[in-house]
Amino acid sequence: MNGTPPNSIAGSGASAWNERMKLIRFRRKRENLRFWNEFKLIPRWVITLVVFLYLIAQGIAAVINLDVFHVQPDHQIFPLELHNNPALASVALAGIVTVMSVMFAIIIFLAVYVNQDAKRRGMNSAVWTLVVLILMPGYLVLGFIIYMLMREPLPYPCPKCSTTVGAKFNFCPNCKTNLHPACPQCKQEIAETDRYCPYCAYELSQPQPEPSITG
Repeated sequence: MNGTPPNSIAGSGASAWNERMKLIRFRRKRENLRFWNEFKLIPRWVITLVVFLYLIAQGIAAVINLDVFHVQPDHQIFPLELHNNPALASVALAGIVTVMSVMFAIIIFLAVYVNQDAKRRGMNSAVWTLVVLILMPGYLVLGFIIYMLMREPLPYPCPKCSTTVGAKFNFCPNCKTNLHPACPQCKQEIAETDRYCPYCAYELSQPQPEPSITG
């Protein structure tokens, strides 16, 4: 039997998880995401379709409401105060339709955003879209929150040759630049633009000692 203690296996798994989350947070520092730029990931045809369906829902609600007033005045869905005021009842119904439409639009936009964002990050877009949709009815935006915590960092330009490299790359495939620079003193990963190590305050701009050559 394998003599590795279960606690040791669990500890190694937790350590790997922490290292992964640390790398994701580090790579996300390169990203400069803005709401409207991210919203542009949603195709225009999706936005147009949502608006079109909203207008159709408003039209159907208005027709049904007026039809009930004229044909079946005793079967009203509103309080008695609105029975004799079809215009006010139509406004109230339009408000209900608007609230429901906004909720459905948010669900659609979140699912489409996850699908498009996962594609540009090299993730399985179909799986993550399905996760968001499955968790949406019972847990609201839980699936979206999980995706935001777990999504891979965006590809970024190599600091030396500007070739687009993946967030998981260790070296640039074009110029072999080390994409995971480390502090010479504490060996923690740092950013190329750091002047001081954020972990041990080592001055990164000072010249490194050259290895001595013995004859």
